[in-house]
Amino acid sequence: MPKFIFVTGGVVSSVGKGIASASLGCLLESRGLKITLAKFDPYINVDPGTMNPYQHGEVYVLDDGAETDLDLGHYERFTSAVLSQKHNVTTGGVYDTVIRKERMGEYLGGTVQVVPHITDEIKSRIHEVAGEPDLDVVIVEIGGTVGDIEGLPFLEAIRQFSRDVGRKNVIYMHLTLIPYIRAAHEIKTKPTQHSVRALRDIGIQPDVLLCRTEHRLTPELKSKISLFCDVELDAVIEARDVDPEYRIPTMLSEGGLDDIVLKLLDIKARKRDLKAWEKMLNRIENPSKSVTVCAVGKYVELRSAYKSINEGFVHGGVGNDARVNVLWVDAEDLEGDDGYGPLEEASGILVAPGFGQRGIEGKIKAAKFARETKRPFLGICLGMQCAVIEFARNVCGLEKANSTEFEPMTPHPVISLLTEQAGVSHVGGTLRRGAYPCELVPGTFAAKAYGEKMISERHRHRWEFNVNYKKQFTDAGLVISGVQPERELVEIIELADHPWFVGSQFHPEFKSRPTRPHPLFSGFIRASLENQR
Repeated sequence: MPKFIFVTGGVVSSVGKGIASASLGCLLESRGLKITLAKFDPYINVDPGTMNPYQHGEVYVLDDGAETDLDLGHYERFTSAVLSQKHNVTTGGVYDTVIRKERMGEYLGGTVQVVPHITDEIKSRIHEVAGEPDLDVVIVEIGGTVGDIEGLPFLEAIRQFSRDVGRKNVIYMHLTLIPYIRAAHEIKTKPTQHSVRALRDIGIQPDVLLCRTEHRLTPELKSKISLFCDVELDAVIEARDVDPEYRIPTMLSEGGLDDIVLKLLDIKARKRDLKAWEKMLNRIENPSKSVTVCAVGKYVELRSAYKSINEGFVHGGVGNDARVNVLWVDAEDLEGDDGYGPLEEASGILVAPGFGQRGIEGKIKAAKFARETKRPFLGICLGMQCAVIEFARNVCGLEKANSTEFEPMTPHPVISLLTEQAGVSHVGGTLRRGAYPCELVPGTFAAKAYGEKMISERHRHRWEFNVNYKKQFTDAGLVISGVQPERELVEIIELADHPWFVGSQFHPEFKSRPTRPHPLFSGFIRASLENQR
């Protein structure tokens, strides 16, 4: 049986539990352990697939099609864990299962209650995650903040869990904020004390405290936190704000996090080996080149809405020994006749994915600018579709070409609804999602970037390239460089008479890693460097 680490957060939301969990996973892997991670979210949605990015950041898609919390992106970028639907659990999913069981009569006519029925279902989900072969450690992040009413069943379940599997097989790690009061020039520990007290009221005594702070914690402050929170002094770990985020594992290792975790769980492991990680960090922090690119999107005010794309830029920079400066542009700001603004400053242009009509004409305008000025271009999902619409209007002469998502009665539906989507009424969990194969055409930008003929990439879309227009497009100079072999669905489009112009129906950002940059992000950044403005 593996050991279990439960990660909770206190004082405020967005304190960094996801990256802390991923960083701990990274450290444990560096010591030769096989780990996995899971996120248990208290919201009532079955999954985040229907949430507006402004509500919850990006939706991160896995190979099996699961639409998950963005923290699973941290897990995959920081570790080698293979994740699936079972690694993201929500209140909505738990209650849905329990209610279905009740309707089937599985509770033998009993009164269905939060304890034990909901908590038992939560615990069964933890055991399901732990069922993978040869696991040493399971890290489970509990979403939300201690004290939130919706999180109570999850906290009760993990409290019970240590009784079920033995206290020696479980540790509780609590991530909390240590605020700095600027006017008083003081670091305050009282919020952490209250947060730990709230955990104790539930019956959980944290074994490790990760203290998120802007400033170094003095030995006196650590001693105070240890005393008032009843946590061993060496288990009070400073978690300073650092940049880039890939520096966090090494920062936590300096505080001895992995050492104390292994000690508490009585696990013997090899010495830490972070050589490859440090090499990657050095390329991020000390690049020999730099380049500026523009990214055009709809949710640019919220950084986490395009979290994986932002990381894809970083990874693409690692692959080219370059610092990538990103100018995010609101697509709506490009609409109208006021020129191209920041696009003119960029050496490359990425048009981001999204749903809905808002900002579409701005994205189409960005694709047109990239095509006409020969700037390297990467269009992702909706970004690829906008490039197709632009090409149809301005190269093929189909003036009113559009997607049926935005104009159902367009005379030229160059982007149309997937066949299997016709008649679908439920919006949750009904997109074309997950990993699908794609066959590349030799000699194309995509084939050169990947260096192989068959690839597999993750999707999340409802509309697609209308193959009825395929000949008209290719006759006009569009290159279809990647297709799904079984159904001949268009996966990648390019322009042959361009330095580097690629649109993908899939999401390359979901498979990019800091130690393994995605080929399309590396290719885009390489082309942008070669076409420096």
